[in-house]
Amino acid sequence: MSDPVDKATKATKATKANKPYEVVERALALSRADGCVVIADEQSTANLRWAGNALTTNGVTRGRTLTVISTVDGKEGTASGVVSRSAVTVDELEPLVRAAEAAARGAGSAEDAQPLVTGVPESPDFTEGPAETSSAVFADFAPALGEAFARARGGGRELYGFANHEMVTTYLGTSTGLRLRHDQPNGTLELNAKSPDRTRSAWAGRSTRDFKDVDPGALDAELAVRLGWAERRIELPAGRYETLLPPTAVADLLIYLFWSASGRDAAEGRTVFSQPGGGTRLGEKLSELPLTLRSDPNEPGLESAPFLIAHSSGGDQSVFDNGLPLRSTEWIGDGELRNLTTSRHSAGLTGLPVAPAGDNLILDGGTDRSLQEMVASTSRGLLLTCLWYIREVDPATLLLTGLTRDGVYLVEDGEVVGEVNNFRFNESPVGLLGRAVEAGRTEKTLPREWSDWFTKAAMPALRVPDFNMSSVSQGV
Repeated sequence: MSDPVDKATKATKATKANKPYEVVERALALSRADGCVVIADEQSTANLRWAGNALTTNGVTRGRTLTVISTVDGKEGTASGVVSRSAVTVDELEPLVRAAEAAARGAGSAEDAQPLVTGVPESPDFTEGPAETSSAVFADFAPALGEAFARARGGGRELYGFANHEMVTTYLGTSTGLRLRHDQPNGTLELNAKSPDRTRSAWAGRSTRDFKDVDPGALDAELAVRLGWAERRIELPAGRYETLLPPTAVADLLIYLFWSASGRDAAEGRTVFSQPGGGTRLGEKLSELPLTLRSDPNEPGLESAPFLIAHSSGGDQSVFDNGLPLRSTEWIGDGELRNLTTSRHSAGLTGLPVAPAGDNLILDGGTDRSLQEMVASTSRGLLLTCLWYIREVDPATLLLTGLTRDGVYLVEDGEVVGEVNNFRFNESPVGLLGRAVEAGRTEKTLPREWSDWFTKAAMPALRVPDFNMSSVSQGV
């Protein structure tokens, strides 16, 4: 008969060994490759959903993803193999490590191969357990949401939407001695108000770290005003209109610009940031406004990992750069193009500085004017709510197309006078920066189109004198 004490001891050891940092250490110890990077992502989520002024679902989930990156040196260079799996236990580690090594041996030499990063100080909390979220994150938000339901019901409107909070703790270890850890909270709120006959709709969204800075009652009040504006319907043809783009719409456009700011692609003549005849447009004035577009892992309220976390290579991101320190970087400074995204490899190819893409994006416009003040100073123009279904048409100019949604309003003599039809637009965010004549106050915002991939943004509203509404859309 087995000894109960021995069983308890084994269970305790197994539990300890299943801790994320221990999983990372064991995977590194199992590695037979010339180099190894292990990334453990511990994720927990909590969510609420509602429809017709009533909660419909809520839930909490937890999970783990382990990524092993093996590098193998050969006569023709270094190859890499990347394998990721979910819910990995200690007993499943060795097959995962061997699979990554086999992938590296079966691959050709990696173009982006570089020595693994060294010399980054260890995170002091590397051996601590992961941070977790729970339904407690909604302790203040949920009662306030219930009050918003009651007010909406009394005002003859229906609220739909969801709130989601995610906590991801990342443990990154390498065979060169890096031991790094980062906790990333991320919350999103999307609220849609509709008239009972569904003919009018208005949307608002917020990004948050902890749901302590979002007020569903204030959002409902904002949406009630917009539904009131929509009681008068005005049909307008396609054309170029003076347009006020709110922060959420500006974020969607500039995030795409950011994703397209590859230093290598620009140097090879393939993007809007390529200089005709060769080279890049670095140093060129893109806007007469004093606009600064930057990423900063320490930006208050938009904090992100201070080191690179790369689960795969592609474009100007490289698995060989895992752990590389990230610092504040100006992409555009005072209207001038200052940096393009690079890995260590693409920086070497192009002669550009090493500038990995960050995980947040901030546009500073240099003013403190609110969107309401910008509306008040508009003789005649359009006020957008948000954009969606954005697609690239031409990478050489970064021409994008997409649709307006959930409210386009006509402004006359400083007042909103009604809702107009939706449009399809054709615009380049680079061209918009060059034609914008006013920027408002920078605010944290939720990009509606890209909220599944990129949420940490702060943008001002922009006034564009001739935004191209290329055709009328029947979308809502």
